[in-house]
Amino acid sequence: MAHSTADGEDRGMDVFLETERLVLRPFTDADADHLFALDDDPEVMRFINGGRPADHETIRTRVLPRLLRDYPCFGTRGYWAGEEKATGTFLGWFEFRPLDDHSPAVVELGYRLNRAAWGRGYATEGSRALVGKGFTDLGVERVVANTMAVNTRSRRVMEKVGLSFLRNFTEDWPEAIEGSEHGEVEYGLTRADWRQRR
Repeated sequence: MAHSTADGEDRGMDVFLETERLVLRPFTDADADHLFALDDDPEVMRFINGGRPADHETIRTRVLPRLLRDYPCFGTRGYWAGEEKATGTFLGWFEFRPLDDHSPAVVELGYRLNRAAWGRGYATEGSRALVGKGFTDLGVERVVANTMAVNTRSRRVMEKVGLSFLRNFTEDWPEAIEGSEHGEVEYGLTRADWRQRR
């Protein structure tokens, strides 16, 4: 399905998923500037790298190739650009990536949205839609998500989506950032629990 923005511009690409207010579509090379702006915001990156500025070379050679990758078990990508349906405005990205390239059984849920999208329910809306599609169409058995223990906003999204707290753990950070001393948290949801709650 192609998607036209509010100004009539045809995106000319497949839409992976639509919600009431969002369109999730595959990334293209043309998204490099969007990704740079997203990763260059210190508040957006606070719990990722401590808020260090982005650089175009890293976006082009490391970030974008990761977002463009296909997963054989899905026959599609594991990351999607999130746009506001009404305007076509780039809001950020959503991750729904199999942990094993050849099995859709366990996927990792993630999201990174620009500050203008915060507090508006977009992360929850897009994540719920991905979880539903995963459990109904993609053969997913379990969804997991991780964040820093101190990242209360992200944890709240995971809870609103229906994921339950599983554990605290610590990772070796290449470079400690503020809050990393409190470790990480993992949340999860099984298809059986998701069905039971519906």
